[in-house]
Amino acid sequence: MSGFWYDVFTYGFLGRAFLVGCLVSLCSSLLGVILVLKRYSMIGDGLSHVSFGALSVAVALGFAPLKISIPVVILAAFFLLRIRNSKRIKSDAAIAVISSSSLAIGVIATSLSTGMTTDVCSYMFGSVLAMNQEDVVLSILLSVVVLLLFILCYHKIFAVTFDESFACATGVNVGFYNLLLAILTAITIVLGMRMMGAMLISSLIIFPALTSMRVFKSFKMVTISSGILSVICFVLGMMGSYFYSIPVGASVVVINLCFLLVGFLIESIKNKKQLRSSIKLG
Repeated sequence: MSGFWYDVFTYGFLGRAFLVGCLVSLCSSLLGVILVLKRYSMIGDGLSHVSFGALSVAVALGFAPLKISIPVVILAAFFLLRIRNSKRIKSDAAIAVISSSSLAIGVIATSLSTGMTTDVCSYMFGSVLAMNQEDVVLSILLSVVVLLLFILCYHKIFAVTFDESFACATGVNVGFYNLLLAILTAITIVLGMRMMGAMLISSLIIFPALTSMRVFKSFKMVTISSGILSVICFVLGMMGSYFYSIPVGASVVVINLCFLLVGFLIESIKNKKQLRSSIKLG
């Protein structure tokens, strides 16, 4: 155990991975509560594939990956968040089309330029070696913005999440908050994908929110619990990766899955207690 913490504070790449992972996990879990409640759970999966495609094309053309992928993913996120109101195509179908198309474009761009190498595997399944100083700075800025959003605009976020019509009636600029949500989600996906991989990044958005909803019922408690749980799962997942030499992304997902199963067990016990209480009162 002590060896893990020693290496985290000794080796630069491990320290960067630990810091970026904790901050991205926190941001993705907080944003994930909104996305899950608004039934946008699979947007993370779609955007991760868009990010992979954009990164692959950027590398093939010799451009800086983040400078290309972040604007592209933001546009895709904004489109997917707006498509729900469209009558021509359903949101789940739009996510499937964009997801598969982006992944195919990314694979083709990579195979034509550098070939299917281990670098592609790191984008698909994540790598702690991918973190650099730019990622650290971006993750710190992102976490500050997300935390300030939830602290200063909590009631407006609550209204936009549960009832956009009511939020509009009370004077909340719903379009602005949806755009902000799209931007923050896109940046979170791009940063997290470098560590978790395109195949696994959506777990950071979905699992903590679902687990917290099994235990708590209020929006505030679900949000707080989701943020704390996500960071704990990442730390445990990274420790598992360190000790057993397995990919960080897969380790974090399995830890999240274990907590989700515990959440279902707690929910089941609580429901049985409530049923017994109602029978006694009856």
